[in-house]
Amino acid sequence: MKGLIAIIKRELAGYFITPVAYVFIVIFLAMSGVFTFNVGGYYERAQADLQPFFNFHPWMYLFLIPAISMRLWAEERRVGTIELLMTLPVSEWAIVAGKFIAAWLFAGIALALTVPMWITVNWLGDPDNGVIFASYIGSFLMAGAFLAIGACVSASTKSQVIAFVISVVICFLFLAAGMPAVTNFFSSWAPDIVIDTVTGFSFLTHFDAITNGVIDLRDLVFFVSLIVLALAANVVIIEMRKAA
Repeated sequence: MKGLIAIIKRELAGYFITPVAYVFIVIFLAMSGVFTFNVGGYYERAQADLQPFFNFHPWMYLFLIPAISMRLWAEERRVGTIELLMTLPVSEWAIVAGKFIAAWLFAGIALALTVPMWITVNWLGDPDNGVIFASYIGSFLMAGAFLAIGACVSASTKSQVIAFVISVVICFLFLAAGMPAVTNFFSSWAPDIVIDTVTGFSFLTHFDAITNGVIDLRDLVFFVSLIVLALAANVVIIEMRKAA
């Protein structure tokens, strides 16, 4: 546990000693405001809620989260510090989990900085705060799933650019699985069980359910299971690289 905490502190501090963290936060907050109040037509809807804000989260995460995850392992390989990292008296699981948790906490900090929008909505009207709270939980879990996938990809290559592109493609597939165009394609020839299976792997399906104010155990299990599986694959990749 001490080793895990040390890794988390090391990685989290690493974000804030470079301008990358601040640039990411500024871009995330700026995009959140633009998508909510301009593109999302917040004032035109005349409803006191944050639905436009959360509707764009999957698409913002599609590009912003891989920008965080691409450096987790690829940068270690590029500068040659991964050998030093692997010699520490800490298990591979602790290293993988520590780097992931630090990145997830960083994403959570960026998300928490949008709370003034929540306060503003309460000032403008009388929103359902339970739904908003559930949506924040869903957004944080979805960010974790994006990060876990990106971290696994980053462990497979030395190039941050390649890690970014592959992560975006894989995450887009998880998003697209629940889009009408995909479900309509399968509905023309596939049985219902196939359609349900495909949509069951979609981030949009589970996230939309949570943003409706219903925190279903199945949605939580989906995101948590995906995170655990991706981290397990990350450990396997690291061990294979270490053995080689």
